[in-house]
Amino acid sequence: MTRPTAGWYIRRLRGMSPTETLYRTLDAGRRRLWARRQIQPGETPGLPPDAHSDRSFGYSLPASARAGVTADAASALIRAADSVLDGTWTVLGAPRPDSADPDWFRDPVTGRRAPEDRLAFRIHHRDEAETGNIKQVWEISRHHHITVLATAWWLTQEERYADTAAEQLRSWWAANPFLTGVHWTSGIEAAVRLISWAWTRRLLDEWPKVGDLFEHNDDAVRQIAWHQEFLAAFRSRGSSANNHVIAEAAGQLVAACAFPWYGRSDRWRSSAAALLERELAANTFDDGLNREQATDYHRFVLELALVAAVEADASGHALSETTWQRLARMLDAGAAILDVRGRPPRQGDGDEGRALVVDDPERDPWATVLATGAALLAAPDWWPLFAGTVQASLLGAIGQSRQLPRPAVQPRRFSDAGLVLLRSRPQDGPEIWCRCDGGPHGFLSIAAHAHADALSLEVRHDGVDIFADPGTYCYHGEPVWREWFRSTAAHNTVAVDDRNQSDSGGPFLWTTGVNTTTLSSDVGEQPVQTWSAQHDGYRRLKIPTTHHRSVTLDSARRLLTVVDTVDADPAIPVRVSWHLGPDVSVGLSGAQAILSWQVSSGTRQGTLQLPANLSWTCHRAEIDPVEGWYSPRFAARVPATSLVGHGVASYSTRLVTQLELP
Repeated sequence: MTRPTAGWYIRRLRGMSPTETLYRTLDAGRRRLWARRQIQPGETPGLPPDAHSDRSFGYSLPASARAGVTADAASALIRAADSVLDGTWTVLGAPRPDSADPDWFRDPVTGRRAPEDRLAFRIHHRDEAETGNIKQVWEISRHHHITVLATAWWLTQEERYADTAAEQLRSWWAANPFLTGVHWTSGIEAAVRLISWAWTRRLLDEWPKVGDLFEHNDDAVRQIAWHQEFLAAFRSRGSSANNHVIAEAAGQLVAACAFPWYGRSDRWRSSAAALLERELAANTFDDGLNREQATDYHRFVLELALVAAVEADASGHALSETTWQRLARMLDAGAAILDVRGRPPRQGDGDEGRALVVDDPERDPWATVLATGAALLAAPDWWPLFAGTVQASLLGAIGQSRQLPRPAVQPRRFSDAGLVLLRSRPQDGPEIWCRCDGGPHGFLSIAAHAHADALSLEVRHDGVDIFADPGTYCYHGEPVWREWFRSTAAHNTVAVDDRNQSDSGGPFLWTTGVNTTTLSSDVGEQPVQTWSAQHDGYRRLKIPTTHHRSVTLDSARRLLTVVDTVDADPAIPVRVSWHLGPDVSVGLSGAQAILSWQVSSGTRQGTLQLPANLSWTCHRAEIDPVEGWYSPRFAARVPATSLVGHGVASYSTRLVTQLELP
């Protein structure tokens, strides 16, 4: 990704309200004033003038917490800590052989080093030529690997884990003085670091040298204050007030509660708590799902809010009952949308962001956050069962348990978010799980983490992707791939005139959106379930067009029927895409495809009857143009097969797809 052009800045400005524009203008002025406060590496500034001389840590873990950790969870965490020490740790899929002694500025993917001595406000972190892949550079400085080391010490009392954690914190603090270098360019990064530092201090509480690392360490006292000053001054606002502002508020709230070492601590705590409660409400639909229309960010925001709310509990400054009820709805929504194997939808962007890592990072983060929710708020009978996690034991040990109203049956329709689940009945065989997308395009004016995926479907058979959402793959550095993975063509829906339903203005910017309307929905335990919706994303074309889709799941017949229509007159070019999961093989003959995939008991097969009034082609692992890919996790892509039908359609055309599953 290169530095944004003047055109990008103009498009971005159009996505801002007058109020946001004013705030950003004020922020620009504040940055110019703050430039004189920059501390260069090697300088020794004084302590914050309001730092208390008598400093104590906020709240320690009770002795019972360790006994609540299962042997399996402990063993997995210790293996992860050992991988940090022996240099086999990975960050977003990239090996970090330097994990025992990191280069805090090196991108392992491109080999570039981000600026380490320049004023942060003069670093263009969106320019890969200047910083390398910024996600890689930032990620290890979230210090999740340090909380893993601290947890390993807490479980084993082995000095090597605590010593390495301490050495790395001292290294980072020395290398990143106030406003110097790339790690001072993003509030969300500063906020997640504060959470990591608070829990590192808590987990090392019984270590004899922990006071010398934190309370009696001038570098720590300065850094914790600087991070909170930065967050208080430069908050995400307006069109950027998505998961970033939640993280910023959560990080400051955790730090102000855990490190009440400053004259400003009470003010920081109360303002961060108010911001978190207000923005969590703004970012969450009443039905419990996140407004960004990106499932992975639902989990990330939920984890951030839970960690912060528990810290507020422990400090004696509990968040409101209304916020805890919202957290319960978020937990129930998250549990309800999982398939039979515990996998969530793959809707919208996802970059595996974590608020706190105290378990093996390869452990399913959804199971981790939901197990934590169950430890704090209990779980309704319809929830899946989750094995115990370290995080659940830790947060459950210092948080207050609450009894709140919960749904008696598993929700299948989330009206505000526009997400509907069609599920086969248990007595009819392995689960057929179908996610239907009839919600808003995204959140706020730029819909940063949304994809152009209105009316798209995901279909799974016993947890195996059949019709798959391709995922995210990347944010920075590879613009062609970024645009494809979030395009209409990359999703299981209809593209008209080879156009996206919404116009992209940049990797985190949409300049037009889509209005989607759910026309009918009949879901539950009945044998036949239906959903019908339409969107207006193509009304902006020369021939204004509305796309309508209806889906029927006949559970007993194991049959999914999809009918697509457009109201164009005259006929217009259309493309229908069915992207198969990476484990699915296909034999295409005309408008019929035989699908097959392997499971532990052998081979399973399904039959796909495609619209005969389109011309069908099969694509796999193609580069120019991009087609036939699946991203199993951020920064990774694997070949998959896409079936693409081209033709024309008008108001009298019905495009019928039927998928019969075993």
